[in-house]
Amino acid sequence: MQFSLGATWNWLRRHPKVAVGLGIVLFFAILAIVGPIIYSNPNKIDPSAMNQAPSARHWFGTTDSGQDVFAQTIAGARTSFLLSMSVALLANIVAVAVGLTAGYFGGIVDDILSTIINIFLVMPALPMAIVMAGYFPQKGTISLVIVLLIAGWAWGARVLRAQTLSMRERDFVQAARCAGDSAFRIIFFEILPNEIAILAASFVGTAVYAILADVGLEFLGLGDVTGTGWGTMLYWAQSSNLLFAGYWWWFAAPGICVALLGAGLSLINFGIDEVANPKLRREPRLRSKKTGTSLKPVENQRVKEVIA
Repeated sequence: MQFSLGATWNWLRRHPKVAVGLGIVLFFAILAIVGPIIYSNPNKIDPSAMNQAPSARHWFGTTDSGQDVFAQTIAGARTSFLLSMSVALLANIVAVAVGLTAGYFGGIVDDILSTIINIFLVMPALPMAIVMAGYFPQKGTISLVIVLLIAGWAWGARVLRAQTLSMRERDFVQAARCAGDSAFRIIFFEILPNEIAILAASFVGTAVYAILADVGLEFLGLGDVTGTGWGTMLYWAQSSNLLFAGYWWWFAAPGICVALLGAGLSLINFGIDEVANPKLRREPRLRSKKTGTSLKPVENQRVKEVIA
């Protein structure tokens, strides 16, 4: 299958939610890559520029130590964005391994793995992450990734298990068994490709959870407070009581970035639902040559049937 830029553009035009969401996420991905290159030291202290409002010199204002909020926001995109993507990737790898194994083999294997999944689903994810992060011997990005991974993999595994249970008796799976294919090949080369939409939705949903949980944990001081992340910025702003002093810009910059990234990921998730679920799709309207008016989706289908 060859990649066509024109076909991709037409597909994105038919799915504006995915296009807007991808644009937002791509913007933050670029910031995560080039941000630290532009601002090698975002925590540089300037005593002569403490608590300055946004201006031409400091676009997002400065902190109570004279640090540039714009530089911190750009550099913090790498920590927050890459952490959320790493958690989403690792959580989905675990979810695929556990969910597909439980759904395909069934029996005692399914009972054991389903019990483990249910244990993690019963425990509230964020409180569990707070408790684990509080007892971690070393604070930092790696510890947050491990904590969020442990708290966030079970939902995707549950959904993939349910879908695999309904697919393991399909004709193409039975044909693969009769052909002598191994269980590994059937799971990952026959069943998994038919669950790509669910896997993509699980990845995006886990990324949204990870970015919000990461910022929340850093805001509570459970991350690396010496680093530069959006949650760490909120932590230091709250510790200095700057919001009550009227220095709103220190809160606004990371807060808006978190909201925008979460909105972009959610739009992608909504778009995936529309693509995967025919009931949610918006059929393009055709125009009647006689009246010049647009036809309803049901009429579109009739026209397509007549043309066919």
